[in-house]
Amino acid sequence: MNGGQIIAQTLQLYGVDHLFTLCGGHIAPIYVEAENAGMEVVDVRDEASAVFAADAYARLKGIPGVVAVTAGPGLTNSITALKNAQMAQSPILLLGGATATMLKGRGALQDIDQMALIKPHVKWAVPIKRLRDLASAIHKAMKIALQDVPGPVFIELPVDLLYGEKEIREWYAKDIAKNTTLKDKMVSWYLKNHLRKMFAQVPPIRTLAPPIPSFPPIASFNIQDAKQQLKKSKRPVLIISSGAMQSPSQAVQLSTAVKKLGIPVYLSGMARGLTGHHDEVQFRHQRKIALREADCILLAGVPCDFRLGYGKALNRKAFKITINKSKTELRKNIKPQLQYQCDPATFLIQLASEATDLPNWADWKETLQKREAERDAEIQEMAQNEVKDINPLALFLKMENLLPDASILVADGGDFAASASYTLRPRAPLKWLDPGAFGTLGVGGGFALGAAIHYPDDYIWIIYGDGSAAYSLMEFDTFKKRNLKVCAIIGNNGSWEQIARDQVTLLGAATATTLPQSNYQDIAKAFGADGERVDNMEAFEQAIGNAKESMDKGIPYVINAIIGSTPFRKGSISI
Repeated sequence: MNGGQIIAQTLQLYGVDHLFTLCGGHIAPIYVEAENAGMEVVDVRDEASAVFAADAYARLKGIPGVVAVTAGPGLTNSITALKNAQMAQSPILLLGGATATMLKGRGALQDIDQMALIKPHVKWAVPIKRLRDLASAIHKAMKIALQDVPGPVFIELPVDLLYGEKEIREWYAKDIAKNTTLKDKMVSWYLKNHLRKMFAQVPPIRTLAPPIPSFPPIASFNIQDAKQQLKKSKRPVLIISSGAMQSPSQAVQLSTAVKKLGIPVYLSGMARGLTGHHDEVQFRHQRKIALREADCILLAGVPCDFRLGYGKALNRKAFKITINKSKTELRKNIKPQLQYQCDPATFLIQLASEATDLPNWADWKETLQKREAERDAEIQEMAQNEVKDINPLALFLKMENLLPDASILVADGGDFAASASYTLRPRAPLKWLDPGAFGTLGVGGGFALGAAIHYPDDYIWIIYGDGSAAYSLMEFDTFKKRNLKVCAIIGNNGSWEQIARDQVTLLGAATATTLPQSNYQDIAKAFGADGERVDNMEAFEQAIGNAKESMDKGIPYVINAIIGSTPFRKGSISI
């Protein structure tokens, strides 16, 4: 049994049915044997896209996404996406090829110190030196990826441990001396002994994967203090983010719990859409004002980082409750009166089951709803402003009315994608994907691929800025090859708008922020997909219909929307 077979059979014990990769000679046995074992191998055009796809797949499926990249540049190309997964707490198993065990440090092709590069960005990393250690390393990696705070793990796999023992012995045979000098005999002995250790005593694959640990159920007495504080509260606010969405199987139950609790809730990250398209407990606008007025603030799976003003956005006098798997994030920039290091989803579900006599906070909700309506009216008014070509706010408001219920939204960009978060409403839990705290551009192609693999019948809509689109637009080749229902909507204003807006104001120059308003739809057409360029609202509305028809035929689509600029997000750059 070669290393590729061991990997495939071990991964299948965990329900892994997809492997994301970009081919390479160092790792060929991994994806070939995975396919032979019945796994679906999904190959992409850039290693970063492979990792992003595994990231999205992990978020939606609840088990580690698995990706294989070749040695050297294959690995280095994946590091940004890997760091994004680490900061987003996404469980990923990265399998990285490496030079042969006997050639380490001798100048072999693509031989670098991969472990030094990778260790800062993963929870655990290990180089494999003997075939017998491979299956146990995968078991340990899958366990670590999911336990406590989820995250990526890495296994380095020398090429001579992936191919069959017979082939490897033949490769090394030419280096085993045929003459009788003492030096040659020593070299021959060393090589034979090295091969014997590499392939000796490979244990059988376990028939059952070991259980993956999770946080234990929360004892009811731990929740009572939070319950009592909520009962006393007049103006509570609950914020839920991606850290509460790490168990997709709990999403529906968590949604029910949040509605039952009735606490006014703001949703961000993967939690967008948790309460459905519309719900009386869900609010989207004027969160800063609500947090300044709140007397009780619950942060569920939310770090108090730049997105909450490093804690300055919270009312100093409010009673603060943090619920997070991460011990560090429980107290980051905040001194909570109550803190629960546990799974936030499990906590809220149990709180809802026990807190049956909470107030309904009707007056507080009425205040928040009034502000919600006022802000929606402001957006509607700004959407009516005349700009050159298409007003981006008007575009999103129209798109909101046209989206099918079975839609997944992928946000990849700065100004354009961020504007979408104020105007587009995911229809259900786990229907929104964005990079998370790292703010990485380039997630669009990979995230859309992972989402389309997991939800093959849904429409996948990538919200691209014209800058961010360049990172992964080549994956339309992948989409077309697999006939995936993916449409990219590119907000094309010829600018890195989020940077340019403040740069021009503060520094007086648009240096390095301008782009040509290119015909991006032609890239899709070159791959056998389809698309169109639109510069008015009537054409955009028709394009959405054309895109749905095209996707229904298995033909991905690009809508290259020529947009103007608005001051909607002026001053929103984060540093």
